[in-house]
Amino acid sequence: MIMQPSSLQNIIQSRLCSGCGACAAMAPQSIQMLETKDENRRPVIRKEIEKNLERAIVSVCPGASSGNSDLSSDVSRAWGPVLEVWEGFASDENIRYQGSSGGAVTALSLFALEALQYSGVLHVKARKGQPTLNEAALSSDRTELLEGAGSRYAPASVCDRLDLISSAAHKCVLVGKPCDVAGAAAVAAYDPKVAKNLGLTISIFCAGTPSHEGTKALLTALAPSRKANLTELKYRGNGWPGEMEATWQGEAGKTEVKSTSYADGWGNILQKYRQWRCHTCADHTGEIADISVGDPWQTPPDGVAHGKSLIVVRTKRGQEIMRRAMADGYIVAEPRSPEILFAAQPNLFVTKGAVWARSVVTGLLGRGAPALRRDSFACWLRLPLKAKVQSFLGTAKRVFSKKLYQRKQTKWLEEGTLS
Repeated sequence: MIMQPSSLQNIIQSRLCSGCGACAAMAPQSIQMLETKDENRRPVIRKEIEKNLERAIVSVCPGASSGNSDLSSDVSRAWGPVLEVWEGFASDENIRYQGSSGGAVTALSLFALEALQYSGVLHVKARKGQPTLNEAALSSDRTELLEGAGSRYAPASVCDRLDLISSAAHKCVLVGKPCDVAGAAAVAAYDPKVAKNLGLTISIFCAGTPSHEGTKALLTALAPSRKANLTELKYRGNGWPGEMEATWQGEAGKTEVKSTSYADGWGNILQKYRQWRCHTCADHTGEIADISVGDPWQTPPDGVAHGKSLIVVRTKRGQEIMRRAMADGYIVAEPRSPEILFAAQPNLFVTKGAVWARSVVTGLLGRGAPALRRDSFACWLRLPLKAKVQSFLGTAKRVFSKKLYQRKQTKWLEEGTLS
């Protein structure tokens, strides 16, 4: 039996916190989100939280809750609600080029700003003057949107800045990871002001959040030939998927750019530093978002083309906005069968199945685990026998090798550094 957490501190110590910041949005006078070295951002309790409020926070925490369990079809069991699937790209060539794949997220956001007269888009971009850190910002025009184009493979959250949405004059778009979208939905159910202005939610597909230790390892691989200061760090974009690129400024203003492929930067470096909570997450595709966007890996990049986005429409609101964005020329897209998701993102399907076993094992060993989901179990049943066995044995091994049986002691990052 999996024991549910009784307090916010219990969620953190049990490694259930994803770092979305929803708790800080619900109790801004008491909770502040700060950077950690080896996980995503984490809440710090600055002031005692009123008991009823903390119970509400625990009950809706995306890290501790089970989420959806849609069993209506093979597609919904694996990918959540799916009304339509499109493969396409931003009609604006610059947006398409700078985006992580086809620029669909930025194009949809720009459509909401320009055609629907939304007040802003709450999304993540590199912190000004501190390129290794992220910040959530409300962008209100094309220039500001492009500052956040391309994925950021480092700790980030948007929910602790939901105040920017609740105080906006009109509706807004929220762009984030699946846990960010889930956190925003939880806060919207609690705060009518957020609910009123949350006009569209867009989730990126997410394979997990690397820690700042991952960024440090990446920068070691992209170190300059001489002592220099980091001025920019790009993880993706400028082509599909683009290279991971560090720009350094040395003495006399001389610039040096070091880069590595996305396959090397993610596959050989960053993914090793993902927080444990991401390994027990059953939703890597934003199942409760209005629209989810990911990579169409069923067609490998050729190194030349700008790329395309795989766009999953999940709600009637998302369907209306997607179709209007295409009609108005913001996005060029072709319909695809939902079955394409299995070919485009096979690793995420396997992960959703394995997560069920991971939760079972960690729960049996008395460690914190998300509540079991029936859709995750259905995916586990479809895994090959070897993968089923590995999902159990591999988890047990990790519990001991990573000392997950111990309560987590947060390792805070000194502000503005990676030391």
